[in-house]
Amino acid sequence: MISPSLSIKTAVVIGGGIFGVSTAAQLTRMGVSVTLLNDGPLANGASGRSLAWLNSARRRSLPYHQLRQAGLDRYRVLADRFPSVDWLSFGGGLTWDAEDDSNEIDDVYRYERELGYQAELLSGAEVSDSIPGVEGSAVTQAGAILNRNEGWVDLPSLIRILADELVGAGGVIVTDADRAEPIVRDGRACGASTQDGRAFHADVVLMATGPDVPAMSAAQGITIGDDTPIALLVETEPAPHPLRTVLNTPRVAIRPTPNGAFYLDSGWSEEEVILHPDGRFEAPASTVQGLIDEALKVMSPKPDLTVKAVHLGPKPIPGDGEPVFGELQRLPGCFVAFSHSGATLGLIAGELLAEEMALGVRHPLFEGFRPERFALPA
Repeated sequence: MISPSLSIKTAVVIGGGIFGVSTAAQLTRMGVSVTLLNDGPLANGASGRSLAWLNSARRRSLPYHQLRQAGLDRYRVLADRFPSVDWLSFGGGLTWDAEDDSNEIDDVYRYERELGYQAELLSGAEVSDSIPGVEGSAVTQAGAILNRNEGWVDLPSLIRILADELVGAGGVIVTDADRAEPIVRDGRACGASTQDGRAFHADVVLMATGPDVPAMSAAQGITIGDDTPIALLVETEPAPHPLRTVLNTPRVAIRPTPNGAFYLDSGWSEEEVILHPDGRFEAPASTVQGLIDEALKVMSPKPDLTVKAVHLGPKPIPGDGEPVFGELQRLPGCFVAFSHSGATLGLIAGELLAEEMALGVRHPLFEGFRPERFALPA
């Protein structure tokens, strides 16, 4: 394989989630010397409490769909590389809407088909007959969309594998490093420093700190739109059940996990999270139980679901809902990665960011998602 000519030799990555570790691993594959800094153990942020549904479902802009499709392709390659692992599955995705005027399943189905996205429209009876573990009678009259090309990934497991590759290639991972920020000299990022006084110098820097990216950018005088909510993810104890498909229903989303447990979340449950004045988050017991109850309505047979853990924290969502990738124009040498689609985009974003950082290129797939769009007049 012919290696392209590198424009840099060293890089510092701030953030131990999927974007940070994926980019760092890609950089080491290209021959760049990488140091990754994280304020705790790897995957201690949004990547560790993600539903991690791999998809490009429903309606979104064509450039965003194309980027997500590329993301799915990379996971298919990964699945071929690791064919028997329990942390990556392509068991499909099934979604249906509420029985009210907000139901747009028919329009979404036609949109996905027009894009060439794999989609089937099934009745509740067809769901019961063809998808193990789903209560078909819960499907509303408009039907459910089955996307057989979708799946899920356990991000902490993937992050560990990429981190091992990074270290094996000579990269350095510094965990529990306190909060880090870019070092700026002569208007250019040239490394990162931590609150305990350590400095790590490099040719380029990536800020991949999930929901902290907008604040870190604001500290440099750069605005990135932010619509980050507090997310709630309920983890159940393992429960024997045939469900292998990711479910996205009006009141609950469900995905299997490697150990036979289930992750549950929803939009309504996020709205019930309590933010205390001291910054603590709290999920009311009624909200957690509500997610369990909603899951039991759409699973068949009904499993014995008990709560193992409740995961709370900010879920990174840019102000316009679209990903934010690339170099900060007002701070050369400093790149950012900020997106709600961390799981689906984790591998492709790391690959393209590494190329932009190491080769000094601007990839066309990122053109609609550059951070400078927030500085443009509305």
